[in-house]
Amino acid sequence: MDQILRINMGAENGPAIRIEPTGNYAGLGGRAMTSAVVSKEVPPLCHPLGEDNKLVIAPGLLSGSAAAMSGRLSVGCKSPLTGGIKEANSGGQGAQVLARLGYAAIILEGKPKDDTLYKVFINKDGVKITPDNSLKMLGNYALVDKIKGEYGDKVACISIGPAGEMKMASATVAVTDMEQRPTRHAGRGGVGAVMGSKQIKVIVLDDSEMPMRSAKDVEKFKEANKNFVQGLRKHPVTGEGLPAYGTNVLTNVINEAGGYPTYNFKQGQFAGAAKISGEALAELEKARGGSATHGCHKGCVIRCSGTFVDKDGNFLTKQPEYETVWAHGGNCGIDDLNAIAMMDLLDDDYGIDTIEMGATIAVAMEAGLAKFGDFEAAINLIKEVGKGTHLGRILGNGAGLTGKVFGIERVPVVKNQSMPAYDPRAVQGMGVTYATSTMGADHTAGYAVTANVLGVGGNVNALKPEGQIELSRNLQIATAAIDASGMCLFIAFAILDQPDTFQSLVDILSAFTGQNLTGNDVVALGKSILTNERDFNARAGFTSKDDRLPEYFKKESLAPHNVIFQVKDEELDQVFNW
Repeated sequence: MDQILRINMGAENGPAIRIEPTGNYAGLGGRAMTSAVVSKEVPPLCHPLGEDNKLVIAPGLLSGSAAAMSGRLSVGCKSPLTGGIKEANSGGQGAQVLARLGYAAIILEGKPKDDTLYKVFINKDGVKITPDNSLKMLGNYALVDKIKGEYGDKVACISIGPAGEMKMASATVAVTDMEQRPTRHAGRGGVGAVMGSKQIKVIVLDDSEMPMRSAKDVEKFKEANKNFVQGLRKHPVTGEGLPAYGTNVLTNVINEAGGYPTYNFKQGQFAGAAKISGEALAELEKARGGSATHGCHKGCVIRCSGTFVDKDGNFLTKQPEYETVWAHGGNCGIDDLNAIAMMDLLDDDYGIDTIEMGATIAVAMEAGLAKFGDFEAAINLIKEVGKGTHLGRILGNGAGLTGKVFGIERVPVVKNQSMPAYDPRAVQGMGVTYATSTMGADHTAGYAVTANVLGVGGNVNALKPEGQIELSRNLQIATAAIDASGMCLFIAFAILDQPDTFQSLVDILSAFTGQNLTGNDVVALGKSILTNERDFNARAGFTSKDDRLPEYFKKESLAPHNVIFQVKDEELDQVFNW
């Protein structure tokens, strides 16, 4: 990965390709790369859909190698949803293939002067950009089918659906999985809208005849990777819970803890949770001939995904993730797995963030556009987004806008991005992360559920403010570093509990790069990424006042624990004081 591919979509004579050395970005991967480029090259006050914004697509530092769990892809830009810096993260085959093609990043720049839509093809021979208006407004599934017909069944695709073309602030960038299904998404912050503003529909990647990336110290790398995999397999979360039931194993756990946001964050438990739990989902999948265990990219050993088939045994969608099941399920009062799977399929096809869409539907339900629990109405609202109707364009631009349009005060957003599936009153560490993350409300930025609920990496009382600042701070630093490596965030369960597994990760990085790294170096990397991101946001106009939860979380108590969010503002301002 010693090259950067720049594509200037606004060049005088049409899209222009420039391949250059990594230069000042040498040694960076994933989120470290995307945030460095955006922070240095994008004017913080530019319009997110204008020519000055850039979309950066970067595989992780370890992507394309034999390192287990290293296939995460980072997509960065100035966010159309938050107005701040954005890194959205995806599984699928994109990162592995792009890295083996030798690119540390693709940077999409400028803006076409007409409405022509383009596709990009990258293989061992170089890069080709072709206008192709026949792709306009295709869903991701039909698009990938068409691409397979043209380029074969070995390529990986990075694409947008109709929501991205319509530049909706909830639009995603889709990445194909090992079966060439567009089921993995860089979901948050409207990155798909920025790709749409560059008028690139799909990037097709073919790594045929390209070797796997090799480590500087091959033997040390092999040994460290073997020990790392053993550590993942012996941890109860990464070795048992996630492979058996997927991420949705959390539904019963979080519901029991009283932190499962229900009916637009009105209560912390959902009566229908057992019907949509990971256990119920796995049982249904297996009974129909689907699978509860599946890896989204080569090299995945946790295999927390699955395959959801319909009543006739035909593929419908990938196993809906916990956040998706919550967003379209409990948060909307829906306890029907078939309906949730259908909404997941529509979201993936249109290219919509499932968290933002589910939160938006719940706000719309509170506004009276549908009744809580009415899954047919919820499905129809998503279809409005796909069609781009007036209502659909409102909903497709997120919960914050929808709340404003319909006069709803109770809108669960930070920096205009919807909160995920943990109520900040019952899981106070998550509230700190939601409030202070550079990305807006984002569970992956600092997953305090570990110590707040699961007892992983220690125990911090989820219902009390004490210890939450330190917990969120440490997790945000660690997460940024993991996002740079290309590793799946779920490795955190094992490395937090098992010092030898963390050391194995450090050893993998050391052997691969040829450096003699320590745990302190990993911490320093995480801090440097967050510093870049906070600097960009400050120059974009963000202040400490943006690092806050909506007021009602401090005033409305949440059943069953009857608690409010108790971490004080002045404490939130200490998160990044290291």
